Amino acid sequence: MSIEELKAEVSRRYGTPALVVDLDVVERNIARVQALCDAAGVANRPHIKTHKSPVIAAMQREGGAQGITCQKIGEAEVMAEAGFDDIFITYNLLGEEKMGRLGRLLDRARMRVAADNPTVVAGLPEAARIGGRDLEVMVECDTGRKRAGVETPAEAVALAKDIASRPGLAFAGLMMYPPETRMAETQAFMDEALAGLRDAGLQARVISSGGTPNLAHLGKLSGVTEHRAGTCIYNDRMMMRAGIATLEDCALTVYATVVSRAGPERGILDSGSKTLTSDTGGGLDGHGLILEHPEARIAQFAEEHGFLDLRACNDRPKVGDVVRIVPNHVCVVVNMVDRVVAVRGDEIVGELPVAARGRIS
Repeated sequence: MSIEELKAEVSRRYGTPALVVDLDVVERNIARVQALCDAAGVANRPHIKTHKSPVIAAMQREGGAQGITCQKIGEAEVMAEAGFDDIFITYNLLGEEKMGRLGRLLDRARMRVAADNPTVVAGLPEAARIGGRDLEVMVECDTGRKRAGVETPAEAVALAKDIASRPGLAFAGLMMYPPETRMAETQAFMDEALAGLRDAGLQARVISSGGTPNLAHLGKLSGVTEHRAGTCIYNDRMMMRAGIATLEDCALTVYATVVSRAGPERGILDSGSKTLTSDTGGGLDGHGLILEHPEARIAQFAEEHGFLDLRACNDRPKVGDVVRIVPNHVCVVVNMVDRVVAVRGDEIVGELPVAARGRIS
């Protein structure tokens, strides 16, 4: 089947918009990331936030991954239900409801969580009590991204002491998401924090780094034991701009139909902000790359309308044409749908549920 025949078959079976994932590319991406981690001597703990699929997570595990990473308890619950038993939640968890859910997870799977403040740490022993065993806790460190994390090595050591002092908690190590341009500063932070931990009689068994763009820096941070990367499973325009992926590494495309050409220099796709999302990927031009018409711009959105600017196109799409779009930020696009269509090359092989979509708590 040709690519045009494949587009027609996807449209006939599933309609558009449709998210289509090439499993051959997925397998290549898994093998590539695993090889990078192996060469750097770090464990691969992939983040499931991008694919949200136990099927894809199982492919990563079979490819050599050691455990998985989740951002929210809801994601972890889906993965534990699917049989995953080594899960790291990289997010501050607060409140009685979440401690109950975390405790029930701890009863069925090996869990590790992150914390960056004493209020979070103070609540975690209740989850350990409910789960009936110790809960491993990592100190999240900010080395320049200015998101979450303690800002100084001294704060990291103080929080580690707090964790180690509480019943049911076990200090496991340090976690970070380093800015790609601050490897030296991150190393200095780590070195000072580790020295302080040693002085306090504590050991950081795990030092966890993360980010698909930081795959380019694997091995540059001394002491890192594992890496968490998510977007690399599918890749997108952001990863292409970062130089970590090529177009051939982009496993997911959005199939969309041109539904209007009311003017010679404009058109409308059936994919708006509820499909491609309004994420510009940090300043990318337009809202996606149309493979058949790379000069076209998806200039703006309504909820179900993608506004095409065709002024730069000599070859302009017609009403009824099906096009393939590489999204700016694939993670948020996947979270918009219940399932993706699975292909190998130009053959449809089935569909995969996005089992953890919408699990935002």
